[in-house]
Amino acid sequence: MTDARADRELRAEAIFDAAPDRVWELLTDLSRMREWSPELVRMVPLKRGGLRVGQWYLGINRRKAVVWPTRSVVAAVVPGRKLAWDTKSSGARWIWELEEVDAGARTRVVHRRPVPGSVTLMSRAFAPAFLGGSVEHADELEQGMARTVAGLKAAAEA
Repeated sequence: MTDARADRELRAEAIFDAAPDRVWELLTDLSRMREWSPELVRMVPLKRGGLRVGQWYLGINRRKAVVWPTRSVVAAVVPGRKLAWDTKSSGARWIWELEEVDAGARTRVVHRRPVPGSVTLMSRAFAPAFLGGSVEHADELEQGMARTVAGLKAAAEA
């Protein structure tokens, strides 16, 4: 395996038995994201103005005994449809896409993590030293994304 696989687009998706507005309401309450994400401890807004394009967030992440910060900048907010942020410390973009299904009774949720450019030097050094390797961490992230989608689905359907 080569390190290039760490750059691959990661993906998780599901159909939720919940309206897009309900899913959007939960998804955009970033204080709740830690309930579903196995790696995220907290997302803290760093600027005033709430969730909007250009907002900065400090992410606190944890994997076993390793804790590290990330800085993300919101790249897209399309209410009820799309939320995306760029994690400057890794080079990744985290995308949530919502699509109405069955006349709005259900929602297809797609969670993707492409790396538009390349993984940053810091990330290429950090993952092998502290997270078990770049490719291994990407594999773990993709599994975590599936858990995050499943957790959000359970909350939306409750």
